[in-house]
Amino acid sequence: MAGKLSFSYSKMTLYKECPQKYKFRYILKIPEKPKYYFAFGTALHKVMEYLYSALKPSFPPLEKVLAFFKADWESSTYEEKGYPSKLKEQEGYLEGVKIIEAYYKKHLQDELSPLATEFRTTVDIDGLSVMGIVDRIDYLGEGKVSIVDYKTGKKINREPDQLMMYQKLMKGNKELENIVKSRYPQAGEIEVSNMLFYHLPSLDSQTFAPASEDEIKEFWSRVLAVAADIKAGNFAPDPGETKCRFCDYKDMCPVWKLSPSEMQELHSGSREAEESAKSPMDILSEKIDAYGRTLREAKTLERAIIAAMRKEKINRHFGKEFEVSLIKEEKLDFTDRQKTVETLKEMNLLGKTLVPTLGKIKELLESDFIKPEQREVLLKLAQFSTEYKLNCSKTEE
Repeated sequence: MAGKLSFSYSKMTLYKECPQKYKFRYILKIPEKPKYYFAFGTALHKVMEYLYSALKPSFPPLEKVLAFFKADWESSTYEEKGYPSKLKEQEGYLEGVKIIEAYYKKHLQDELSPLATEFRTTVDIDGLSVMGIVDRIDYLGEGKVSIVDYKTGKKINREPDQLMMYQKLMKGNKELENIVKSRYPQAGEIEVSNMLFYHLPSLDSQTFAPASEDEIKEFWSRVLAVAADIKAGNFAPDPGETKCRFCDYKDMCPVWKLSPSEMQELHSGSREAEESAKSPMDILSEKIDAYGRTLREAKTLERAIIAAMRKEKINRHFGKEFEVSLIKEEKLDFTDRQKTVETLKEMNLLGKTLVPTLGKIKELLESDFIKPEQREVLLKLAQFSTEYKLNCSKTEE
């Protein structure tokens, strides 16, 4: 590949995920399927741009902001956005409205006039034509600026490479300097004072100080290494169990033409390489997620097994390795707590429970302190239900 390579943070991220996927997306120009979370994020980013581009000297009326969001949202179908159904698309729309209203209320009184929104810049550095889009740039005075990046996913994470890419592109940026000087002629040298990730769904933000020169130098060496691999045409697949499962290019990827044994060997090597590159905290986070998914799946299986055993009217059944037995528990509850407490008082039994919790009342019913007629009165206040649980054990050989 001759000449300057068109580059960006997102391209670098995709290449690091899988060079073969990068080739499909950026060399062969095969588009990915629409993703609803991208459509949702793009819609909210447009609203943020509308809010602040119209800030003269305050936000436009909320009704206009919501009308802008609605018009943009309805300009494409749910299929074009990547939603599985019109109902899910509607849920996304209502979630967007909720986020916009909350953001508007929180920041309506802010005295803020950003330098730029959706600031697009392309900088030629070291044989690369690096493109970046900054969601918002705020002026802090004395030539200092703050870079704001909106996040719309489920969580907000610090992304050091993205922060350092922003910082690299803004350093000595003539386009940004011209904007600042046009509004603040006395401003000195332009300096990135901080970088802020703003998570719109939670209205939470994280502010980070700029990276050191050594950090930027190390980061840029990694950028140039990725760029060199792309220029050299190094697009070998880098398979991984999760990323391959959700990849839009799986059907055309050479990896999936391998035999089962070759596939297993390739996945195994890829997993080992991935694990060795992870930090202990990353590995812990993955274990927590795996634990949560396992618990959720176990609960689903438990409900299905209980339903099947009850339908077949059996209390014990065997798999090849494990066996389960059905445990039936009778439960009672006192939903009218006030009436229950009054009844305990009338029978001089309230003191026996110390605190009239459900557990304490159950203990009282099973104790010798209570007379049969008193037990009968209390049981009339109770509601009974049946709960089934599984006891699972290793099958004896």
